[in-house]
Amino acid sequence: MPVYGHFTWWLLASVFSVLVWSGITPKDRLTWWLEVAPALLGLAALFLTRRKFRFTPLLQTLIALHMILLAVGGHYTYAEVPLGRWAAETFHLGRNHYDRLGHFAQGFVPALIAREIILRRDIILRRAWIPFFVTCIAMAISAVYEIIEWITAVIHGQNAEAFLGGQGDIWDTQKDLACALVGAVCAVLFLSRWHDRQLVAPASRSG
Repeated sequence: MPVYGHFTWWLLASVFSVLVWSGITPKDRLTWWLEVAPALLGLAALFLTRRKFRFTPLLQTLIALHMILLAVGGHYTYAEVPLGRWAAETFHLGRNHYDRLGHFAQGFVPALIAREIILRRDIILRRAWIPFFVTCIAMAISAVYEIIEWITAVIHGQNAEAFLGGQGDIWDTQKDLACALVGAVCAVLFLSRWHDRQLVAPASRSG
């Protein structure tokens, strides 16, 4: 039985269920593959490293929620997610901001992943530097994703419009990066102590 037992399997079942639902008649099949690819790659990486490194329950939960967020966006396309559309209509936002939530998570979750790996592997010995480096790592991941979006747009042209999710905003890339930065900073500021408490638990020291 894995270190976190039933909790881990419950999360995995939840993610798998949403991915299956997401893949059933999505609005655009190409967009679906592009959006859920990070989740599928993440699941593969977690499976391959499961015996050597298991994340804390906090991070497992956040990773699962991030994968679900990607799967929902892939099913509808980010510009058409009902939750974002409802928020736009209710608060007169002018656009569907579900993609902003996705980019916030793109900074929030990788920052904590980097933090956990750095702390458990003693990669950075001076703890005061860790917030800076995990934020930089999260931003680097976000920047690479924006480059992938650009390459996809070059290859597929208008067919990649739903994946890009710009919704006519010429500053969409910059705003996406800003959301990722805010997400990374929020993760470090608000979850570090909670994260630290889980890192000293016996289960977290097994990997």
